[in-house]
Amino acid sequence: MPINPLISANINLTPEQRHVLELAFNRTLRKLNLVDRNDPICEIVARKVIEIEATGVTNAVAISEIAFRQLYPS
Repeated sequence: MPINPLISANINLTPEQRHVLELAFNRTLRKLNLVDRNDPICEIVARKVIEIEATGVTNAVAISEIAFRQLYPS
């Protein structure tokens, strides 16, 4: 599941914010070794990335790191 359907629903996002979310989402999927976009976990990752961005984090790498730590705590 790509992140686009979820971010398209939010019309308040700028093109730059959408790009950051896409980068963070893809980076997080790579860190989690998720390659099948039809895996339901991808939607959980997408929602987590959007949730973190909504808190004010604007850097794709930072969003991805936070999402990874929250989804895969060590």
